[in-house]
Amino acid sequence: MTLALDQITTIFLSIALLVLGTYLVKKIGFLNKFCIPAPVVGGLLFALLATIAKSFDLFEITLDTSLQGLFMLTFFTTVGLGASFKLVKLGGKLLVIYWLACGFLALAQNTIGVSMAYLFDLHPLIGMMAGAVSMEGGHGAATAFGQTVEDLGINSALSIGVAAATFGLVAGGLIGGPIVKYLVTKYDLKSTETDEGTQVELEENDKAIKTNTFFTQLLLITFCMALGTYLGGLFSSATGFVLPGYVGAMFVAVIVRNIVDKFNPKTVDMNSIGLVGDISLGIFLSMALMSIKLWEIADLALPLIAIVIVQVIFIVLFGIFVLFRLLGKNYDAAVMVAGFTGHGLGATPNAMANMAAVTERFGPSKKAYLVVPIVGAFLIDVFAMPIIITTINLFQ
Repeated sequence: MTLALDQITTIFLSIALLVLGTYLVKKIGFLNKFCIPAPVVGGLLFALLATIAKSFDLFEITLDTSLQGLFMLTFFTTVGLGASFKLVKLGGKLLVIYWLACGFLALAQNTIGVSMAYLFDLHPLIGMMAGAVSMEGGHGAATAFGQTVEDLGINSALSIGVAAATFGLVAGGLIGGPIVKYLVTKYDLKSTETDEGTQVELEENDKAIKTNTFFTQLLLITFCMALGTYLGGLFSSATGFVLPGYVGAMFVAVIVRNIVDKFNPKTVDMNSIGLVGDISLGIFLSMALMSIKLWEIADLALPLIAIVIVQVIFIVLFGIFVLFRLLGKNYDAAVMVAGFTGHGLGATPNAMANMAAVTERFGPSKKAYLVVPIVGAFLIDVFAMPIIITTINLFQ
């Protein structure tokens, strides 16, 4: 028996699963500790139940996810609109070093993923889905690029990316604290700050969102979506180089944001942009995850786990022996390494959770709280996206 859900019912179900996931994250300590995203919890729970129902020949559910692409496009556009280069100046030399390190990490993660795929006699794009796409990109990029790779004929790419992102997210939350403890103990590091405030406020988060301001932000978002999608399609047609529409929209948004800032820095309201981005990401992830077919990746479990383990080992070694030294070999550098492992294996909230746990025990670090959120939330994709797209085009 097949249960077919239409477009409206699918959206309702995705939001219901998002709300359920939020509740479960609050109530279950493990999920809360490792910052597992609510849509991941709700979506994967539904996917698991759907897999069980299919396995026992009870029923099969089909979903109309035709609006998933719209939410995905909207989210990546809001990411681009958040990439103000005036924040780079604010972070100074440390931010540039950290940013470049994230770019190198994306390249290394793809190299590891593709190399391991060859080792296990798998298609290289399967390895890439366990590389920068799911590690540094997290569930958002894994879901977005997973669909792109599946369209190229690689079955189960989405499921593989989501599974790798989930493994990476948990690992990133587990290793951040121990790494900093090791560095603090070995080099006798201490915080040089005595004040209580550790979080630098980059935006005015207490402003109410007004209707006129909100519609201005929607105008910017939809303009970037339309122009970026058009230019992305034009570029792909002219060159034969795969450039997904959401990537084109994101880079158009980066350009628009920084042009607008030149004329009126107050035009872009990150409260409104952030709200639209959070809603779009939540629905997009929930809809994508609840529709994945878990039974398709059962045979790839061992290779996938092996690739993620190698990714974790690499980021630990790189963080301790390279990044820590590049950032100054001091307490601030150690805290930034904790953040680096968090979003380098999953998501910016994971990075912030790592740093919060570390600074609560060893002392504050304002520099870390300035640099890591700016790069992890906004700037990282400026390097990561071209690297991922180039890898796709090399091995498609």
